Amino acid sequence: MPLDPREDAALLHRWVTHPKAAFWLMGEATEEEVAEEYGRIAAHPHHDAFLGLHEGRPAFLAERYDPAHVELAGLYDHRPGDVGMHFLTAPSGTPVHGFTRAVITAVMAMLFGDPAARRVVVEPDVRNTAVHALNAAVGFEAAATVAKPEKDALLSFCTRDAFEAAVAAADGPAAPGTPATGTTAGHDGPAATRTAPAGTDAAAAGGAAT
Repeated sequence: MPLDPREDAALLHRWVTHPKAAFWLMGEATEEEVAEEYGRIAAHPHHDAFLGLHEGRPAFLAERYDPAHVELAGLYDHRPGDVGMHFLTAPSGTPVHGFTRAVITAVMAMLFGDPAARRVVVEPDVRNTAVHALNAAVGFEAAATVAKPEKDALLSFCTRDAFEAAVAAADGPAAPGTPATGTTAGHDGPAATRTAPAGTDAAAAGGAAT
């Protein structure tokens, strides 16, 4: 479901400042700064943010963006039908095995639910090996390292065919129940990678996230 930058600010602040969410690059942000950042995303014509639900409760954050205008503008060979994605699972004291795999699968299925989407593009930090493995499991292939102001990113792509093949080859979600984005769209604990928002020190990164 689309998030409310003000109403959801306290929840998001707990998630994005958790030590395991360091690759989200908001570890030092205040609650007000989180609200302002997601207010900017809500107002942006090429960027959206959503709360994903599991068993009726918020369980992950997903962002969808147009990489021709956000994050990767001018940094790669953009193709029609490209869509960018970030996601962050909520911190948990009792992680559920396979939950993050189920989350990224749900987010990818949502993105490819748009017939215009041909390829999902991600740019996680090159150090974020947990997310690289997770991305590969759902069909992403690494293409190049891209130097961004806040990080060196592993540019990776997943076509619709590659995603469908990965899903078909899998045994199915390991987590009980199916996470839902409610509209569009990890490891077992916070997982993330995104660009540092205005006023956030990108040098503070370190942890796991896409």
